[in-house]
Amino acid sequence: MDRDALALLTGMLLDQQIPLEKAFKGPHVLAERLGVERLDAAAVAEHDPEAFAALFSAVPAIHRFPGSMAERTQKLARAIVDDYDGDAARVWTEAADAKDLLKRVEALPGFGKQKAQIFVALLGKQFSVRPRGWREAAGAYGEDGSSRSVADIVDAASLAKVRAFKKEMKAAAKK
Repeated sequence: MDRDALALLTGMLLDQQIPLEKAFKGPHVLAERLGVERLDAAAVAEHDPEAFAALFSAVPAIHRFPGSMAERTQKLARAIVDDYDGDAARVWTEAADAKDLLKRVEALPGFGKQKAQIFVALLGKQFSVRPRGWREAAGAYGEDGSSRSVADIVDAASLAKVRAFKKEMKAAAKK
């Protein structure tokens, strides 16, 4: 996914209410089902919505909520086509600064503030996309040594730490 910006954005979009490994594998599975090597934003956006939802629903389903996530994926692809001429990497390569980057990611369908901050942290920590102020824009997710999100996962041990953190947060939220 480090070579495919649309796959990276789509994986992040899918990263909710399913294991993150499944979410980030989703774009690859979708590309296979479409019979292509890489996802193309225009092709995804213009695909028949019912047929696209069927691709998401085929066993094993790409997401726990295949219909709604297929729709969100198409909306994301449409935004990439309309706002970035189909080039997903332009979301970050053309950002003026970290505030602009966060604003651009937050404007994408399916990306609220928290998901956008995690994505900015992911770009900074894993892909060296570090406009001035990126750590601040990413909030707590940008902190060095944190184990809060996918941005912090580099191996099995860090995955376990992130899972433990998420479990703690869910338990605290229930209280």
